[in-house]
Amino acid sequence: MDGGGRLARSLRSLRPQADLKAAAIGAVVLLRERLGSHRAPARPRREREPDPPRLIALLERYLPNRVGVAATMLILLGSAGLGIVKGGHVGELTTTASDARNAIANSAGFRITSVAINGRKQLTQDEVLAIGGVNGRSSLLFLDAEAVRDKLKGNPWIADATVLKLYPGRLQIDIVERSAFALWQQDGRLSVIADDGAVLEPYVTRRFITLPLVVGKGAETGARDFLTLLDRYPQVRSVTKAAIFVGQRRWNLRLKDGLDVRLPETDVGKALARLSTYDHRDHLFTRDIVAIDMRLPDRLTVQLSDDAAKAREDLLKDKKPKKKAGEA
Repeated sequence: MDGGGRLARSLRSLRPQADLKAAAIGAVVLLRERLGSHRAPARPRREREPDPPRLIALLERYLPNRVGVAATMLILLGSAGLGIVKGGHVGELTTTASDARNAIANSAGFRITSVAINGRKQLTQDEVLAIGGVNGRSSLLFLDAEAVRDKLKGNPWIADATVLKLYPGRLQIDIVERSAFALWQQDGRLSVIADDGAVLEPYVTRRFITLPLVVGKGAETGARDFLTLLDRYPQVRSVTKAAIFVGQRRWNLRLKDGLDVRLPETDVGKALARLSTYDHRDHLFTRDIVAIDMRLPDRLTVQLSDDAAKAREDLLKDKKPKKKAGEA
């Protein structure tokens, strides 16, 4: 070896060829073993494919010297990728890569320095950003506005959203929120719903305590129409505690004093008008009764409380004429 290190360079140039030669021999041998049992009868020597030494010579002649290095790198990268996938680290790798490119963009002047969120009433600014996946590491350059919009619209509180990127560092989000319309109780669970029946969130805070209550399967989708109809009769609505959907066919009213009103399946508006008239004229809601049945179109049936029923029975007994002595 001279001072220029030519021997070392020649050895380095030969190593990829040796690697390539070994890999090619192994591949040919493996291929022959796999296909040996399925091959056609042996042909004459002159018709067979080139022997492994000849194939290696052809590869060494026509392929670049660095193909072996490239092949080795591809094998290593493939093994690493397989390990990442099987180990369940794809999400972590993606997050790390995303944070790295965002850090580069932020250092280049594309950091989000100002955020304006319009249209929010129930959601806080931090909640809107968290729903959209925007955090302190996000850069405006690599922020996918369409993806943020899709995430926002996936939240039940948000009916629509618009995301604007104003370079170099301003982000504007306009949202249209759904309004809390009623409380819905089903299987012992209480939820806040919108007027279209969408469940907005579980009922956990008392800020929604004044919302009307609907109960039963299917009540969430029929609540808007029924409560709109009930609003036409404020005398009835003001004393109603809950509207109960029975058999997904008709409604009952539970009044604040515990009185149950059984409404018909059809002509509900007409029944509510009659109910309002009866209460205005006869103070029906203050009577000692526990149920009012309006399911029959031509009559109204009331069920007395136990005390009222006993008092009525005693009154009827007192009104019966007493038998005189000697009468049979």
